[in-house]
Amino acid sequence: MTNSDQHSETDIYEHARERMLREHLRERGITDPRVFHAMRRVPREEFVTPDNKRYAYNDCALPIDCQQTISQPYTVAFMCQAAQLTGNEKVLEIGCGSGYGAAVLSLLAREVHTIERIPELAEQARVKLNRLGYHNVHVYTDDGTLGVPQAAPFDAIIVTAGAKELPQPYVDQLNEGGRIIIPIGGEYTGQTMCRFTLRQGHLDEENLGGFAFVPLIGEFGWDR
Repeated sequence: MTNSDQHSETDIYEHARERMLREHLRERGITDPRVFHAMRRVPREEFVTPDNKRYAYNDCALPIDCQQTISQPYTVAFMCQAAQLTGNEKVLEIGCGSGYGAAVLSLLAREVHTIERIPELAEQARVKLNRLGYHNVHVYTDDGTLGVPQAAPFDAIIVTAGAKELPQPYVDQLNEGGRIIIPIGGEYTGQTMCRFTLRQGHLDEENLGGFAFVPLIGEFGWDR
């Protein structure tokens, strides 16, 4: 590929990214300027498979390796905005997948811990995040429903799979004033995005609307 071709490809992605910000985020209610800045800086085309790069900024989930998916941009932005991050937090992400969500979070928080149950995906994400310079992200391979107790407590926990109920380990690993953003409901349908906030030992729950996620699998999730 010539330098001219590289510049042309870069321009295409930059224009697609700006269109995503304008049409898929701002027009759908994403208002946090820090979230916009992070979504603008992270190259989503680096986190999809080569044959899907042309679709990187479409507002849809895309397939990645191991029969998994990368979440649509709006969903990533929505969950990041719901977490109400100011930049000094330690965040736990459940479901690293491609590493895209962790990359966005790395620009919004002081430290990101992300866990993935599929070793191949975890290793791919670890290598990619390091190559792209997201050095405040720590990748683990384990049952995501157990959290990462050795790194707790967390100021925010973002769960990128649908749970049947709120896993107790997440509550146990949450800081006072911390938020858990998690879809809860049926295995594939009828899920509601919830925000739980820990205040003086009590969890306040908010309904943030309907979403659809793959099931959260593990000891405190759905069986597989």
